[in-house]
Amino acid sequence: MTSVYSAASAVSFDELLAHLKSLPVPLLPPAKAIDPTLSDKIASLYLHPALEALLHLLNHDLPSAHFLVRHMQSDPAFEAMYLHGILHRIEGDFNNTRAWYYDVAESEPFELVWGKATEDEKAAVEKKKEEGENKMPPQKSARDFVDSLEKLSKGQGDKQALGKESRREFDTVLDWCIKKFGTGKHTDASKAWVQPSQEISEKGQSMVTGNDGFRKF
Repeated sequence: MTSVYSAASAVSFDELLAHLKSLPVPLLPPAKAIDPTLSDKIASLYLHPALEALLHLLNHDLPSAHFLVRHMQSDPAFEAMYLHGILHRIEGDFNNTRAWYYDVAESEPFELVWGKATEDEKAAVEKKKEEGENKMPPQKSARDFVDSLEKLSKGQGDKQALGKESRREFDTVLDWCIKKFGTGKHTDASKAWVQPSQEISEKGQSMVTGNDGFRKF
């Protein structure tokens, strides 16, 4: 979220990023931010809100990241929609992760991580969707990753290998966001906000009043 302080960040972007990359990569649901003192340091850089949200996620600060990505839940903010899916997988809400990954499956940052889906993969997923199954990304590699994380949350799987895959996902999206938005100041974050689609609005309302997913913040 945009900092309430007008002063410049006490640390540079490069210094902050180096520190964040030294922290354990987000994988399973965290209780809270690893370093609460970093939240305002990140915000005080006045980065593009998608890039800022990503840095908050690297600090395992889900509330700060969610404040930002919930304002960018529709086309053309595919990178923020992708981050919303990553946020849910860190939270442990894997069905919502699959749904967000489905929505961005043909976007550039997602395809950089998981590759382009084949026509057969797309057709198979659409058929399952028509049969009433939950949304899921067509790329098998992405589905396998989320499935494996869900198993790991239940105590089954190779945490080290999945940690490396999570690091690869974060690094790829991070590099993409830096190239697209740069690391200069975006003092008015509202310029990046997008009006949510009706489907997204209904999904958000269901999280509040219904039984779809769960919110801890």
